[in-house]
Amino acid sequence: MALAIRLSRGGSKKRPYYRIVVADARSPRDGKFIERIGSYNPLLGKDDANRVILNGERAKHWLAAGAQPSDRVARFLDVAGVKERAAKANPKKGEPGQKAKDRAEDKAAKLAEAEEAAAAAAAAPAVEEVAAEEAPAAEEALAAEEAAAEEAPAAEEKAEG
Repeated sequence: MALAIRLSRGGSKKRPYYRIVVADARSPRDGKFIERIGSYNPLLGKDDANRVILNGERAKHWLAAGAQPSDRVARFLDVAGVKERAAKANPKKGEPGQKAKDRAEDKAAKLAEAEEAAAAAAAAPAVEEVAAEEAPAAEEALAAEEAAAEEAPAAEEKAEG
């Protein structure tokens, strides 16, 4: 019979509470178990002494009998000093995915283009100022022509009427 030391969920909806149990590996998660050796309350703070309660002697006994702990229970056993657990190292854990890398490259390219445009605009303000001074004069001339064009048809209508 394959034995497992694992968590069995209890509590109500959104309020989990776990028993640390020794059970047949083939039995359901919350089903029949052989012995309860502790409890785990994830709602308590990480520094709370009642968050994980574990009977170390019984855990050692079941480990000697061939019981395999689940990942979470193996962490609890390591903290309790019952069984050493090799730390898993995943160097790519914090690395962003390919799509995120592509988005970052696109953003960097757009930022570089914006900086180049800003540099070009800063280099050519003298030319724009000269054109800006000429522009109001051209706008005044256009406004005068439009006013004259509007007055001419009005004068013709009065003459006809």
